[in-house]
Amino acid sequence: MSTIIAASGRVSLDDLAKVYAGASLSLEPSYWPRVDAAAAIVAKAAQGAEPVYGINTGFGKLASKRIPPDQTTQLQRNLILSHCCGVGPATPEPVVRLMMALKIISLGRGASGVRSEIIEQLQAMLAQGVSPFVPQQGSVGASGDLAPLAHMTAVMIGEGQAFLDGRLVPGREALARAGLTPVTLGPKEGLALINGTQFSTAYALAGLLRAHDLLNAALVTGALSVDAAMASTAPFRPEIQALRGHPGQIEAGRVLTELLDGSAIRLSHLDGDERVQDPYCLRCQPQVAGAALDLLTQAARTLVTEANAVTDNPLVLVETGEIISGGNFHAEPVAFAADQIALALSELGAISERRIATLVDPALNFGLPPFLTPQPGLNSGFMIAEVTAAALFAENKQRALPCSIDSTPTSANQEDHVSMAAHAARRLHDMADNLAHIIGIELLVAAQGIELRVPHGTSAALSAVIGALRMHVPALEDDRYMADDLAKAAALVAGGVLARAAADALGRDPFPRLG
Repeated sequence: MSTIIAASGRVSLDDLAKVYAGASLSLEPSYWPRVDAAAAIVAKAAQGAEPVYGINTGFGKLASKRIPPDQTTQLQRNLILSHCCGVGPATPEPVVRLMMALKIISLGRGASGVRSEIIEQLQAMLAQGVSPFVPQQGSVGASGDLAPLAHMTAVMIGEGQAFLDGRLVPGREALARAGLTPVTLGPKEGLALINGTQFSTAYALAGLLRAHDLLNAALVTGALSVDAAMASTAPFRPEIQALRGHPGQIEAGRVLTELLDGSAIRLSHLDGDERVQDPYCLRCQPQVAGAALDLLTQAARTLVTEANAVTDNPLVLVETGEIISGGNFHAEPVAFAADQIALALSELGAISERRIATLVDPALNFGLPPFLTPQPGLNSGFMIAEVTAAALFAENKQRALPCSIDSTPTSANQEDHVSMAAHAARRLHDMADNLAHIIGIELLVAAQGIELRVPHGTSAALSAVIGALRMHVPALEDDRYMADDLAKAAALVAGGVLARAAADALGRDPFPRLG
C-alpha cells in the first residue's frame, strides 16, 4: 500500500485507518528541523551539571541517581532491556504497525528530543514490514505503555524478536533481512520511545474502527429484522428523530429508512395489521444504534487528538530551551474512550440478540414457524444459534464494565495512580469478535425470515445483502451442521460485505462516518 506523509499534529482518522489496513507512514520533511533542534537541547543537557530527569538520572523511583555523561548511552539501552517484561500472546500485526506509526507522529512533533535517525528507523521498519513481537499484557497505562513499547524499541536496537514475511525471527536478523542496521540510543531516546500511550491508543483505535464497521452492519441486519418481523417503519421517520435532536439517532433513522425503501413486505401490511406497536428491539433502533454512534464519534475525537499528541516525559520546549517534566504519559483519556467503545459494542449486541430472539419466537414473529424451520419438531432450526447469541451478548456485557475506574500503585508508589487503558483497549478486540458473531446470527435469522415471507419481497438494498449471504450460506431447510454457517456469516459481517452490498444496490453509501 502507499505511504502516508504525515503532518504531525494533524493526522486524520482516515489516515490512521489506512495505516491499520497496511499503509506505511513517514514524517513530512518540514518537521525535521524542529526534531533536530529538540535533540540538540537534550544533547547539551546530557553534558551539563544540572540533573535532568531521564537524561542524566535514573528512572521512576531511581530519579535521584545521577548518571555521568559517559554512561548515558548504556543507561538508555539498559532501560529498554529491563522494561521488556511483557507477557502473553503477540499483539496483532496491524495494531503493532499502528502503534509504530503513532510513535512516529508523536516524536515528529519535535518535543521529545530524539534524533531524526530514530524516527527514520521506525519509518523504515514500517515500510519494510518489520513488525516487532509485542506481548499483549504488561501495561497499566501510566507511565505510558512501558513494556509493550520496550518490546518495539528492542527490535530497533537489534534485540527482541520481530515478524517479517510471516516468520518470527530475532530482531537483529529481521533488521538485516530488511536492509537495516540497529541504532544506538542517545540521551533520552529510549525513554522517549517507551514513555507514551501509543500501545493503548493503537488498540483503542483498532477497536473504534471495528466497532464502527459493526455498527453499520447492525443497521443492515436491524433493517432485515424489521422486514422479517413485518414491523413498522413509522418509528424511523425523520420528524421523530429531529424532535429529540441527537445526531447519531437522526443518522441511524435515516439509514434504516433508506435500507427499507421500496420493500414489498412493508407495503403488504400497511392495512389490516392488528398490532399497535412493535417490540423495542425493532422500534427503538435509531435511539440505541444512534446513541452508540454518538459514543463512537466522541471516542474518535479523543483518540485522534491522542494520536497526534506528545505523550512522553520529560518534554522539550524548543522555543525556550527548557526540558520540563509533566504527566502526558497518563492514558486516562484513552481509557475513558475505550470504555465508551466497549459500552457501544455491548449495547449493539444486546439489541441484536433481542431481535434474534423475537424472530425465532412464534409468539412474537407474526406468523413465522418456530425457530424459522419449515418442519419444527423434527428440526430445531435456529434454536441454539439464538442461545449462542445470548451467550456472546452476556460475555460482552461482562467485559463492558469500566476499566478506567481501576487503579493500582506501581514503581514503589512513585506511580500511584494509573489508567488501565491498555487492557481497556485490548478487550475491544474480543468484544468485536463476539459482536460480529451476534450480528452474523441475526443476518442468518433475518434472511431466513424474509425468505419465508414469499411472495412478498424486501427492498432492493436488503435483497442484495441476502444475495451476498446466499453466495456462501444457503437457506436452512433440514437441520445441518450449523457452526460453519455461523462462521461464514460472521466473516461477512466483519469483512464489511453487508454494508458494501447495500451501498452498491443503492448506488451510494448511506452509512454514517466517524471522521
